[in-house]
Amino acid sequence: MNTEILGVVAQIVLMIVLSYPLGKYMARVYKGEKVWSDFMQPVENLIFRFSGIHPQEEMNWKQFLKALLVVNLFWFIWGMILLVIQGSLPLNPDGNGGQTVHQAFNTCISFMVNCNEQHYSGESNLTYFTQLFVIMLFQFITAATGMAAMAGIMKALGEKTTKTIGNFWNYLVLSCTRILLPLSLVVGFILITQGTPMGFDGKMEITTLEGVTQHVSQGPAAAIIPIKQLGTNGGGYYGVNSSHPLENPTYLSNMVECCSILILPMAMVFAFGFYVKRRRLGYSIYCVMLAAFLIGVCVNVPAEMKGNPRMDAMGIAQDNGAMEGKEVRLGAGATGLWSVATTVTSNGSVNGMHDSTMPVSGMIEMLNMQINTWFGGVGVGWMNYFTFIIIAVFISGLMVGRTPEFLCHKVEAREMKVASMVALLHPFVILVGTALAAYLYVHAPEWVESEGGWLNNPGFHGLSEMLYEFTSVAANNGSGFEGLGDNTWFWNISCGIVLILSRFIPIVGQVAIAGLLAQKTYIPESAGTLKTDTVTFGVMTFAVIFIVAALSFFPAHALSTIAEHFSL
Repeated sequence: MNTEILGVVAQIVLMIVLSYPLGKYMARVYKGEKVWSDFMQPVENLIFRFSGIHPQEEMNWKQFLKALLVVNLFWFIWGMILLVIQGSLPLNPDGNGGQTVHQAFNTCISFMVNCNEQHYSGESNLTYFTQLFVIMLFQFITAATGMAAMAGIMKALGEKTTKTIGNFWNYLVLSCTRILLPLSLVVGFILITQGTPMGFDGKMEITTLEGVTQHVSQGPAAAIIPIKQLGTNGGGYYGVNSSHPLENPTYLSNMVECCSILILPMAMVFAFGFYVKRRRLGYSIYCVMLAAFLIGVCVNVPAEMKGNPRMDAMGIAQDNGAMEGKEVRLGAGATGLWSVATTVTSNGSVNGMHDSTMPVSGMIEMLNMQINTWFGGVGVGWMNYFTFIIIAVFISGLMVGRTPEFLCHKVEAREMKVASMVALLHPFVILVGTALAAYLYVHAPEWVESEGGWLNNPGFHGLSEMLYEFTSVAANNGSGFEGLGDNTWFWNISCGIVLILSRFIPIVGQVAIAGLLAQKTYIPESAGTLKTDTVTFGVMTFAVIFIVAALSFFPAHALSTIAEHFSL
């Protein structure tokens, strides 16, 4: 077997094998059971004593959401202030200045909503202080926010009838101290052994093979990269993200980082099954997500390893695949796998340039984000799937003449309306944003030119770049087709608005659905109950997701990625 294919298979197997025990552990953490990491209890007690919050106080779903929104508002203000004044703060050996207000707005919103879209280059536009106390801090908090939201939904669905769904602050702290921090330490130590820098020295001066002096940024990279991957954050310490030789030095570091992207989203699906004591339902959801992920892998990896037909027509050998925008030390196969792993989740980190991938690969990358339910971000990926479960339950119940129920609670018009609004919001903001950008590009060329012209590639690929940008921010992903010049007033502000809408409206809706279901009378299963843990229902849910989420974007793809593919 080709060594590249073997490496891809090994990484997928490792993700699957590790996700099961980790999911079981996570279910125990959120249930409050005794686990090996109880050594963190004194730290957690100190946090709660300092904040004046009692971790055992139960919240209803409205109080839960209020706490979630308040903590995000606080950190947004914190981040905005530090990013604007970072040039006057300590830990700035390279003398980097503060960000502009509109760039700080985009950066702060992006990291606050777990998107980590970067309209800047990390090593030259941030200081060590803001890398640690804005970027890394947000990557822990926002990942834990999504995990806490899912924990609240699991608590709601796991009870027979209840008006409370747990304590947001408790779930937030548990997610950080019992799951994210221990795993980040393990991954960080591995990266340090592979050559990732961890220190506070300024740029080092080196002489290249050509005899030219070059200054290479260092800093606390190994502290930030693990949570960037594990928290499905994706914001790179360096501008070119994990294609940088110091951020991702070796094939081993590449395997560890790629597995870290998917391990927690995969585990949280298992955690749901363990928590609500419906393992078959957890397995069913996992298999649907895994099948969709593997379909993407089976498209992207061969497409990148096969090469570009335009190059073949010119008589140029492509023994290593389509290598434009890829790292020789990693190979086309590893980049193809990463491009799927990072877009089925809301991670967005890259080990090669997505703008240089084949058109069919770009289509898969965008479809993964446009569907936004295959594993997804930690916590929120499963929550997006939960939205479509509600829709599938309602449709299936009508089709077979049974009362729509999920986990012994009736699904009625109120829940269906919220689920429909959440499901339709995603294609709405992506398509409207892309249409607005395309309109301005055609009808306001002078204004676009004043912002740098936006596009480096005209035609089909130029439309793909704008479609990808809005898709990425709406999916809280953050990767990009970097032929787009996006550090402008238009892209910073428009993307910031889409980020806010696409993060908080779904979370509010999904937690509200769970809270409303939990308050309803528990109805024991009977012969008339619609089974949701079967292969049939899994296929039904997949069909609903494909029809509602994927087909909404077919016209846009017909004019961009598909048209570009057939033009090769």
